[in-house]
Amino acid sequence: MSLSEYDRLRYQRQIMMPGFGEQAQLRLKSATALIAGLGGLGSPLALYLAAAGVGHLKLVDMDDVELSNLNRQVLHWDEDVGKAKVTSALQKVKKINLTTRVEGFNLSIDETNVFDLTKDCDIILDAMDNFAARYTLNTAAILHRVPFIHGAVYGYEGRMASVVPGETACLECIYPHAPPREVFPVLSTTPGVIGLLQATEAIKLLTGTGVVLENEILIYDGETMSFDKVRVSRNPQCNSCAALGPES
Repeated sequence: MSLSEYDRLRYQRQIMMPGFGEQAQLRLKSATALIAGLGGLGSPLALYLAAAGVGHLKLVDMDDVELSNLNRQVLHWDEDVGKAKVTSALQKVKKINLTTRVEGFNLSIDETNVFDLTKDCDIILDAMDNFAARYTLNTAAILHRVPFIHGAVYGYEGRMASVVPGETACLECIYPHAPPREVFPVLSTTPGVIGLLQATEAIKLLTGTGVVLENEILIYDGETMSFDKVRVSRNPQCNSCAALGPES
């Protein structure tokens, strides 16, 4: 695989960044990313990873578009209410970049399908709103030894963490117990901020550029416009990753 003249012109501003270049852009073109959830976090993730030149996107969601989604889920518009989110997302993302291969999967992620969904992926992105699915994705990332980027929002606040199996704390190390499910408040812009941070982290991990967020949770507070980092560490008794040593 190589970059075409179209690629070189389209991604010119990325390619010219110090430490990026054509090799990093080619890694994006060769990459497959799975985005689990096509709501507030998944919308900017899908749009910007396609725009950045990720070659293959796998989009997964089981829900239909509802009117109450539209304040923050920018992939979906009034005309999409009642449609499957996968259908709505595919229509938009395919138009953002005609050279990106985009697949949609209208299903609920669980232990019966997650390993097949993720087996050819170079990175897994958590844009979900429930921890049962997040833990399942975490397990798949550990099995396949691929990075897993977690994102979550609540009101003005958003959080992001990167899991690199064998090197960092996994999601279960960070959150040993799932919080209770609830319908939570969220400002329209909060998932946009976190989704773009996840997309940035994904680009760095896929290209080997920049400094990755390792063993830290990034916390964004839109009310005070502040960012903080909290250190985390691997749990030697973790049910998910304790047996996983460093990659040889």
